[in-house]
Amino acid sequence: MNKTELSELKKLYTQKKCSITRIAGCFVDGDKNKKSTFARSFLGIPEEEMFKYFEILRKPLSGNPGKTSIDLTFPLEETTEDSPQGFLLKLRSSGLKDDALLDEYYSRIISAFEYVGNYLIMVVHDAYDVPGRTTDGLEMDDASSEVYEYIYTVICPVNLTEPGLAYDAATGEFHNRVRDWVVELPIKAFLYPAFNDRSADISSMMYYSKDSENLGEEMMDMLFGCKMPLSAGSQKETFQALVEETLGETCEFEAVKNLHEKMGELIEEHKEELQPLVLDRNEVKTLFAQSGVANEKMSEFDEHYEKAAGTDTPIYMSNVYNTRSFDVKTPDVTIKVKPDRTDLIGNRTLDGRPCLVVELNGEVEVNGIAVRANAAPEES
Repeated sequence: MNKTELSELKKLYTQKKCSITRIAGCFVDGDKNKKSTFARSFLGIPEEEMFKYFEILRKPLSGNPGKTSIDLTFPLEETTEDSPQGFLLKLRSSGLKDDALLDEYYSRIISAFEYVGNYLIMVVHDAYDVPGRTTDGLEMDDASSEVYEYIYTVICPVNLTEPGLAYDAATGEFHNRVRDWVVELPIKAFLYPAFNDRSADISSMMYYSKDSENLGEEMMDMLFGCKMPLSAGSQKETFQALVEETLGETCEFEAVKNLHEKMGELIEEHKEELQPLVLDRNEVKTLFAQSGVANEKMSEFDEHYEKAAGTDTPIYMSNVYNTRSFDVKTPDVTIKVKPDRTDLIGNRTLDGRPCLVVELNGEVEVNGIAVRANAAPEES
């Protein structure tokens, strides 16, 4: 799911647009015991409580695709009624009105989810009447394209409020504050089926993890049998290792600079697309070749890619390309320029020493002091 699709669902969680039919939940303690459960019509919730639920439900839909928000695909061979996908379809069809199914769902999550402390498993069922759209993107509320029926699960820590003093307005005095158990914003969430191309995709689900470096691979494999991609940080490390391994002794400043510039051009070409830019092995190989990597180095690319990333691991461009700056670091100096101004940095040999050369362009400040950008005399 891209940002536009996530945003469309996020906008549903307001009192005016809400179409949630039912909400259910299970409070779990630190010993994995089910302390209490509930299930009720969502529209019967008091208004002041409803807004709190909306805040919780909106948070995972603000995730960054490819980093904290990930599309997971179910194994094609596992579409039977007893498979994880089949179970989710039954749960959706029940509209969260089957207590036995809900209890089984909670048990599956509790068995797979490792967490120290209390937490709330909350599930909502919704039937969203998807408005049609004109060719120029305008919504037509009276021209529904389909009803998108889904279940949306969030897992929220439940912690005691901090101790402290509280003011008692009745007595005008300060007393020890009563500590309450408070539901915090979600750390994990899954939405099934995924809302891809503004339509239900029963072969996929949207998965959210607050911690992009702790995605919970074992949990998702145990719970849904879905293969988890590399985390954002792991993708960056993998790509860096791939560059170093492929270029070898030719991994020099200009070579990496050329690769960065080609990545920037690729992002510019795809900037109008809604979906995140994702590269497979062949596309990364093409990127390297276009960046000027020598043919003898490219002959070993496939071996290096499989060693660093595996055979079918995709790379999200947003995880490996810094859109804010182009950084050059030494043990004592760090240089940052805008990604599209790498032309301002070059390397030269001066007095027999390798040096980075930065063009002084426009106003120059040293410790906040404006200085004149006079050029030093050129060496003869």
